[in-house]
Amino acid sequence: MFRFDLQHESNGARRGVFRTPRGDVQTPGFMPVGTVGTVKGLTIDQVAATGADMILGNTYHLRLRPGHETVARLGGLHKMCGWDGPILTDSGGFQVFSLGALNKVTEQAATFRSHLDGSKIELTPEHSIEIQQALGSDVAMVLDHVIALPAEQAVVEDALARSIRWAKRCRDAADRPEQALFAIVQGGLDPELRRQCATELATMPFEGFAVGGLSVGEAPEEMYATTAVTTVHLPVDKPRYLMGVGTPRDLLENIARGIDLFDCVMPTRNGRNALAFTDDGPIKLRNAVHREDTRPIMEDCPCLACRHSRGYLRHLFNANEMLGPILLSHHNLTYYGNLMRQTRQAIEEDRFHAFAAGKLRGWGYEPMDAVA
Repeated sequence: MFRFDLQHESNGARRGVFRTPRGDVQTPGFMPVGTVGTVKGLTIDQVAATGADMILGNTYHLRLRPGHETVARLGGLHKMCGWDGPILTDSGGFQVFSLGALNKVTEQAATFRSHLDGSKIELTPEHSIEIQQALGSDVAMVLDHVIALPAEQAVVEDALARSIRWAKRCRDAADRPEQALFAIVQGGLDPELRRQCATELATMPFEGFAVGGLSVGEAPEEMYATTAVTTVHLPVDKPRYLMGVGTPRDLLENIARGIDLFDCVMPTRNGRNALAFTDDGPIKLRNAVHREDTRPIMEDCPCLACRHSRGYLRHLFNANEMLGPILLSHHNLTYYGNLMRQTRQAIEEDRFHAFAAGKLRGWGYEPMDAVA
C-alpha cells in the first residue's frame, strides 16, 4: 500500500514520490507541524495552499488532549481536523527528551509527568503504536530514546541499543496495513554507531527510515556530517526523513546528503514572532525600518501576507492583532513549500548544486561543498 519511487538523483539529492493510500507526497518535501491537530493559526485550507502534501501530528500531545480515544470517536485525526491528505504522527520520543526533568526511561517504558496537570504517564512502544493507530495516521513512527548532544559514549550506545529494541517492539505491535511504520536511526554524532543502527534497522520490514536525535544541541556542520554518514547505509528505495529540521539552509544541506522529508515548527513559530523567511535572509518585521515600507515581504509570493505591505504587517504585530501571526505563518510555510518545489525542479534538471549555492549566498552562507 506504500511505495517510494526514486525518480532522479542530482549531486546527491533525490527526487521522488512517496505513494500512500491517501495521496502522493512529492519529495524532497516539508511537512507543516500540526502538533495537536492544527497548524497553529491557520485553517486547513490555508495549509494546503502552501503546497504541503503531508502534515504532522504528535502522539504525546494528542494523547493528553483531547485523548486518542476521543480522536477515534471523532472519526480519526483526518476527519477531526479536515485534512484529507497523508498525516505522519511522531511517536512521543522527542517529548520524552524535552521533558527530561519530568521523565524516567527504563527498558520497559518512558514514564513521565504531564506538562499540563502533572499526571503520571507510561509510554511503552506498544502504547505509542496503540495511540497512533487510534489517531489513524498514514505514517506512524517507532518510539525511540532521544538524548541531548553532546553525550558520553556509554549514554549514546545505551540509547541506540534501546531504540533498536523498541523499534522491534513497535513493529511487532503494529497490525494496520493501511498505516506505514518508519524506524528511527540513532547513534549521536558517532559515524560507526550511526552505521550500526542504520544497518540493523534496514534488515527489518519498515516502510521508511528517519534520521533522529539531531537538532538537539549540536552544531549545524555536525548535523550535516552525521546525516551524510547515515543515509549511505539506508535502503535507496525507501523514504528518508530528518526529524525536527530546520532552517532553509538545513533543508538544502541535508537534501544534498540524501534526505527526502522534513518537519519543523520553525516556519510557524518564527511567523508568530514577526520573522519572515526570504531569499535575502530573514526579515524582522517589528523593526522600525519597516514602519512606512510599502513593499510586500517578497515580490511574486502567492501567500496571504504578501498581499499587504511590510508597514501594515509591522503595525499588526505592534498592535498585538492576531492577524499578524496568521499572515506571517502563512508566508513562511509558503516560502518553505516553494523552496521544496524549486528544489525538486532543480534536481530534475541536474542543477541542484548551482541552485543550492545561489540560495545559500542569498541567505548569507558560503555555498556547500560538493557531497559525494
